[in-house]
Amino acid sequence: MTDYLLAMYYPQAESAVPDNIGEIMTRVAAYNDRLRAEDALVWTGGLEFANAAHVVRAGEPPLITDGPYLETNEAMGGFWVIRANTLEAAEQWAADASVATGLAIEVRAFQG
Repeated sequence: MTDYLLAMYYPQAESAVPDNIGEIMTRVAAYNDRLRAEDALVWTGGLEFANAAHVVRAGEPPLITDGPYLETNEAMGGFWVIRANTLEAAEQWAADASVATGLAIEVRAFQG
Protein backbone atom coordinates (compact mmCIF):
# COMPACT_ATOMS: atom_id res chain seq x y z
CA MET A 1 0.00 0.00 0.00
CA THR A 2 1.15 3.50 -0.84
CA ASP A 3 0.07 6.82 0.64
CA TYR A 4 -1.00 9.49 -1.85
CA LEU A 5 -1.71 13.19 -1.54
CA LEU A 6 -4.90 14.28 -3.32
CA ALA A 7 -4.69 18.08 -3.48
CA MET A 8 -7.49 20.38 -4.61
CA TYR A 9 -6.79 23.81 -6.03
CA TYR A 10 -9.27 26.64 -6.39
CA PRO A 11 -9.40 30.36 -7.20
CA GLN A 12 -8.25 32.48 -4.28
CA ALA A 13 -10.58 35.44 -4.62
CA GLU A 14 -13.00 35.59 -1.69
CA SER A 15 -15.78 35.96 -4.25
CA ALA A 16 -14.72 32.61 -5.74
CA VAL A 17 -16.68 30.71 -3.08
CA PRO A 18 -19.51 29.19 -5.12
CA ASP A 19 -23.15 29.83 -4.29
CA ASN A 20 -23.72 26.08 -3.92
CA ILE A 21 -20.97 25.56 -1.31
CA GLY A 22 -23.42 23.74 0.99
CA GLU A 23 -24.20 21.20 -1.74
CA ILE A 24 -20.49 20.76 -2.46
CA MET A 25 -19.70 20.18 1.22
CA THR A 26 -22.48 17.56 1.40
CA ARG A 27 -20.89 15.70 -1.54
CA VAL A 28 -17.44 16.00 0.06
CA ALA A 29 -18.76 14.62 3.36
CA ALA A 30 -20.25 11.62 1.51
CA TYR A 31 -16.92 11.13 -0.32
CA ASN A 32 -15.05 11.25 3.01
CA ASP A 33 -17.47 8.68 4.45
CA ARG A 34 -16.72 6.35 1.51
CA LEU A 35 -12.97 6.76 2.05
CA ARG A 36 -13.41 5.88 5.74
CA ALA A 37 -15.67 2.91 4.97
CA GLU A 38 -13.03 1.48 2.62
CA ASP A 39 -10.24 2.24 5.12
CA ALA A 40 -8.52 4.44 2.51
CA LEU A 41 -8.52 7.75 4.41
CA VAL A 42 -5.37 8.60 6.35
CA TRP A 43 -6.09 12.29 6.92
CA THR A 44 -7.96 15.20 5.34
CA GLY A 45 -8.18 18.92 5.86
CA GLY A 46 -9.18 22.22 4.35
CA LEU A 47 -6.93 25.25 4.28
CA GLU A 48 -7.49 28.96 4.76
CA PHE A 49 -7.13 31.19 1.72
CA ALA A 50 -3.51 31.59 0.63
CA ASN A 51 -3.49 35.27 1.62
CA ALA A 52 -3.61 34.07 5.26
CA ALA A 53 -0.33 32.16 4.80
CA HIS A 54 3.05 33.07 6.25
CA VAL A 55 6.33 32.16 4.59
CA VAL A 56 9.35 31.50 6.82
CA ARG A 57 12.89 31.64 5.43
CA ALA A 58 16.04 30.56 7.25
CA GLY A 59 18.07 33.34 8.80
CA GLU A 60 19.10 34.81 12.12
CA PRO A 61 16.42 35.73 12.97
CA PRO A 62 14.21 33.88 10.49
CA LEU A 63 12.51 36.09 7.89
CA ILE A 64 8.73 35.77 8.15
CA THR A 65 6.53 37.36 5.50
CA ASP A 66 2.77 37.52 5.06
CA GLY A 67 1.07 35.92 2.09
CA PRO A 68 1.60 32.86 -0.06
CA TYR A 69 4.96 31.55 -1.23
CA LEU A 70 3.89 32.01 -4.86
CA GLU A 71 1.70 34.76 -6.25
CA THR A 72 -0.97 32.89 -8.19
CA ASN A 73 -4.66 33.02 -8.94
CA GLU A 74 -5.18 29.47 -7.65
CA ALA A 75 -3.76 27.77 -4.58
CA MET A 76 -4.18 24.54 -2.65
CA GLY A 77 -7.42 24.77 -0.73
CA GLY A 78 -7.47 21.38 0.91
CA PHE A 79 -6.25 17.84 0.61
CA TRP A 80 -6.66 14.20 1.45
CA VAL A 81 -3.95 11.73 2.34
CA ILE A 82 -5.20 8.35 1.21
CA ARG A 83 -3.84 4.82 1.11
CA ALA A 84 -4.25 2.83 -2.12
CA ASN A 85 -2.84 -0.34 -3.65
CA THR A 86 -2.02 1.27 -7.01
CA LEU A 87 -1.66 4.64 -8.68
CA GLU A 88 -4.73 3.79 -10.74
CA ALA A 89 -6.76 3.26 -7.57
CA ALA A 90 -5.54 6.61 -6.22
CA GLU A 91 -6.48 8.26 -9.52
CA GLN A 92 -9.99 6.81 -9.25
CA TRP A 93 -10.32 8.27 -5.76
CA ALA A 94 -9.11 11.59 -7.22
CA ALA A 95 -11.72 11.37 -9.98
CA ASP A 96 -14.40 10.86 -7.33
CA ALA A 97 -13.02 13.85 -5.36
CA SER A 98 -13.17 15.93 -8.54
CA VAL A 99 -16.85 15.03 -8.98
CA ALA A 100 -17.55 15.93 -5.33
CA THR A 101 -15.72 19.27 -5.42
CA GLY A 102 -16.04 20.31 -9.04
CA LEU A 103 -12.30 21.00 -9.01
CA ALA A 104 -9.18 19.47 -10.50
CA ILE A 105 -7.36 17.12 -8.12
CA GLU A 106 -3.60 16.58 -8.15
CA VAL A 107 -2.35 13.08 -7.23
CA ARG A 108 1.15 12.59 -5.79
CA ALA A 109 2.65 9.56 -4.07
CA PHE A 110 4.65 9.98 -0.90
CA GLN A 111 8.24 8.77 -1.21
CA GLY A 112 9.49 5.89 0.85
